[in-house]
Amino acid sequence: MSRRRSPGRRRRKVAVAATVVVALGGAAAAATGVDLTPSPGNTADGTAADPPAETAEVTRQTLVETRTESGRLGFGETTTATARIDGTLTGLPDVGDVVDRGEAMYSVDDAPVVLLHGSLPAYRTLEPGVEGDDVAQFEENLAALGYEWFTVDDTFDWATAAAVTAWQRDLGWRRTGTVDPGRIVYAEGAVRVGAHQAAVGDLLTTGTALFGYTATDRVVEVDLDTSDRDVAETGTAVEVTLPDGTTIAGKVVDAESVVDTAEDDSEQDRTVLRVTVAVDEEALTGLDEAVLSVGFAVSRREDVLTVPVAALLASAEGGYAVEVVTDGRTRLLPVELGLFADGRVEVTGEGLAPGMTVGMPS
Repeated sequence: MSRRRSPGRRRRKVAVAATVVVALGGAAAAATGVDLTPSPGNTADGTAADPPAETAEVTRQTLVETRTESGRLGFGETTTATARIDGTLTGLPDVGDVVDRGEAMYSVDDAPVVLLHGSLPAYRTLEPGVEGDDVAQFEENLAALGYEWFTVDDTFDWATAAAVTAWQRDLGWRRTGTVDPGRIVYAEGAVRVGAHQAAVGDLLTTGTALFGYTATDRVVEVDLDTSDRDVAETGTAVEVTLPDGTTIAGKVVDAESVVDTAEDDSEQDRTVLRVTVAVDEEALTGLDEAVLSVGFAVSRREDVLTVPVAALLASAEGGYAVEVVTDGRTRLLPVELGLFADGRVEVTGEGLAPGMTVGMPS
């Protein structure tokens, strides 16, 4: 479990469509007191000669109940770049710069410390005879940079050393044929430079904080209760609503329990599930930091019959019906209710079929 500060301590509201609809439906039933027995003007079998002014269709579809949470648009988790060797800091990238594979993260004693791609940190000197996953990771990077006259595997041999010597020559490093772990930094991909914590000219020791950095693509971060992990599993599709009301697709790429640190002594730290949602970068054009709405699917019903919620009629004795319209005449058909979502409700009832027309009470 990692410990990080959330940008805000306000607990976010949860909007569950089903709860709201049921509450409103109950209120409407109490107000109308609709009775399912034949009303004046109806025939004995519950049919009527006057069809309703407004109607809707019974449809067969998939209903998804969505829960909406507030999310923060940003660049995701910040990692701190720290010095891996002693010396004088002679170069720093500017805030907002993007550093990619083979480029300098910073310079110490007028020689670059280079970014490579990978998840395994550099932890030992690489030289002929060394074998392991760290060798394979380094050789993959060396080949990607165009130094290809060796076999990419998990063994650092003399052919690898020759390629390293050429790479060191191009970087202006001392040509040794070995790789000092203090001169390389691994990240999953290109990085975006954040706020500086050191300045050019500072004397560095191992562990000195230099600057923060993030991934280059913006993401949306949402804090959920830790019990909500089942609705935010990695790979889960979500809907993200932009400030102008536009809805775009998103996907959960990470969900991690973190400690949300209180900003003052009057509040307590709490553990939250921090969910990271990836979205199409092009859809975010013109947006900087912003609060967005993220919809998580909490219930799903496949291939069910549905009607608009407004088509339901509630009886004084309990239960619901819909007013089926056939050839200009109507009849009341009792129904059982299921999932509510997007203004519609799952219904089942004897004789109910897709394509039927139902009345919409005014």
